[in-house]
Amino acid sequence: MSEDPYDSPETISPVNPLPPVVVALFLMIVGIEATLSLAARGIIGGPGGIGWRLETIQTYAFSGVIYDWMWSNGIWPTEHLIRFVSYLFIHGSFTHALMVCVMLLALGKMVGEVFSGFATLMVFVGSGVIGALAYAALLDDQAPLIGGFPGVYGLIGAFTYLLWLRLGELGAQQVRAFSLIGFLMGIQLVFGLLFGGHNDWVADGVGFIAGFAMSFVLSPGGFTRLRDKLRRD
Repeated sequence: MSEDPYDSPETISPVNPLPPVVVALFLMIVGIEATLSLAARGIIGGPGGIGWRLETIQTYAFSGVIYDWMWSNGIWPTEHLIRFVSYLFIHGSFTHALMVCVMLLALGKMVGEVFSGFATLMVFVGSGVIGALAYAALLDDQAPLIGGFPGVYGLIGAFTYLLWLRLGELGAQQVRAFSLIGFLMGIQLVFGLLFGGHNDWVADGVGFIAGFAMSFVLSPGGFTRLRDKLRRD
């Protein structure tokens, strides 16, 4: 019997490929950051390129001040509504973007291997939108909100949901599923106390809650599972 070529060692990838939606999000962040970093060094854009990052933040960052103005006047221009999503792809520095990308690849891979591509995208973007709303509604902060951490924390919420389900199936303590978010928020608190920090942790925390909550519906079989649970209750 001839050997199936698809089972041969030469054709078996040693690494599972990343979900396409995670790759797309990663490339968007990297592409924007690479452009802004090169411009800041004068490699592209000429002398005017040095100010590209500031201009990009002014145009695409989420602003609580602008949100308050829209809410008060009942006017919702598209150029400002886009900020609810665009801020996720704009970062303050190369290091900021690098940290987001590392966590996006790690959490995105774990979530994207279970969730559909659309569901993974919805968790990232939806958590970012809800995190921005919380940032504007709960705080009176003049600083713009930038960076993909609220979306990444949404993926942490989705991963926590998967772990929470798994622990429940094994009969283990499901509270253990929240160890990761507890550790990360603790690290943020320590760094904030030692070095000072911004209030963007509010968007991160709410992003986590949003990602966890959305997973009840967006996870495979999640809607059916939730409906059955509500019927039993």
